[in-house]
Parts: sequence; structure tokens; C-alpha cells
Amino acid sequence: MKDIKYGFIGCGNMGAALARAVCKSVGSENVFVADKAEDKAQALVDELKCNLSNNKEICEKSNFIFLGVKPQIIKSALEELAVVLKSRQDRFVLVSMAAGVEIAQISQMLDADYPIIRIMPNTPVSVGEGMILYAANKNVLPSEIADFTNSLSFAGKSDMLDEGLINAGTAVSGCGPAFVYLFAEAMADAGVECGLPREKAIQYAAQTLLGASQLMLKTNKHPAVLKDEVCSPGGSTIEGVHALEDNGFRGTVFSAVKASFDKTNKL
Repeated sequence: MKDIKYGFIGCGNMGAALARAVCKSVGSENVFVADKAEDKAQALVDELKCNLSNNKEICEKSNFIFLGVKPQIIKSALEELAVVLKSRQDRFVLVSMAAGVEIAQISQMLDADYPIIRIMPNTPVSVGEGMILYAANKNVLPSEIADFTNSLSFAGKSDMLDEGLINAGTAVSGCGPAFVYLFAEAMADAGVECGLPREKAIQYAAQTLLGASQLMLKTNKHPAVLKDEVCSPGGSTIEGVHALEDNGFRGTVFSAVKASFDKTNKL
């Protein structure tokens, strides 16, 4: 994996976060970055000690080409890259993170049937705790999938998903952090109302969410079982759960995820 070159076209928040993770996995010497804002690319190079490059060089030499461009400009970006890609005689894999742009659309824009991986990471990749959903076309080899997932191991967890389910997965893991932050803020506000200092209330809320998530992942218990383990008969917790249910907590969460899913389908 150390001889494989990883190129990043676009150094926005998500592209930069993934580049940081890949540098940790494969070594900065194997990572190349480019951005139309050269100062942004240079800042990332200064931070990571990776290689400053350009779109043409990345398309010519990288084994994995990460396309960190926005959905609304990916067509024009691919038109510029198509000529360079068609000149290559060796294997390479395109990795697109453009929301709402399907693999078949990318192939159509390039007028070529290249190996393509489509990814949908969420913002916690920036702290190594992300959820990276991905789909791949039939041209991507199992060994390339392994190299791809290994390179992102410091970004969080990766999971292959049928491309038809990517939007559903994104509604949970991609949009979900915003819902969690809203819940954490509400918990902290309530703690302040009950007398806690603001900084402590935020700390308690955040650590509680972290601990509860880790318990769910490490025990593999259904969340309903873990909830029941906290709720003592006639206790404070079940009283709070009752209040949540009275105010439509679960129904509201259902609606939030479904609304995000519906919006993603329209994009």
C-alpha cells in the first residue's frame, strides 16, 4: 500500500479531512493535493508535509483520484480531466464524494467505463470517528477496495452499501450529526436551567452521547435493550423517557431523517 499514490483534487473541509487520514495511513510522501485556491492547497501541504500538485499531474500519476468538487461543478471539472485520464495506460480508481451524483452519471460525463468508488463521508471523519458509506462499480477490484478502505482507516469506519441505498444511509449518517448536536445543545440547555454551569453541562452532554454510542457499538445490543437497562422501575429516567414520548420525540426523529432523505433524492 505504501507504493500507491493518492491524489486529492479539491481541498475543502471534507477533502482535507480525508487527506489527513490518508497521510496517517500511507505516509505523506504518497499523498498529492491540488485546489483551485492555491493558498488552501499550500496550507494543507505545509500542515501534512505531503506533495503540492495540480489536477493534470494527479490524473496522470495517482492510483486513487479523490474528486472533492461540488456536485454543481463536477461536470465541468470532469470535462477538463477526461483527456488526461484517457491517455493513461495503467489502472486507476476515481473516488467521488459529490452528493447526489451517481456512478453511472460520472461514467457518462467521462464517456468511459473507469473503476469508480462513490463515497459519502460525514463530518466526524475530521476527528477519526466518521462513517464513510461507499459504493463501487464492477470495475473496481477487491484488492483496490481493500487498499481504499485501509487508506481511510484513520478517518473512521467504512461500509459498502448498494448505491441505491446511499441516499438513505446519508440521511442517517451524513445529516445525523446535525440532529445529534441539536440534541446535545438541548440537553446542555436543560442542564443550565437545572443549575449547571454552561461549560459543565456541554461537557456532560457530549461525553454522555460519546459513552452511550460506544456502549451500543461495543456491546452490539439493541438500543431498546440499553435504554431498558437505564430505566429503573418508578425511577427518574423512565419519567424523562415518558416526557420525550409525550412530546413526540421518536416521531420527530423519524420525520427529520425522512425529510433529509426526501430532500437528498430531489438534489
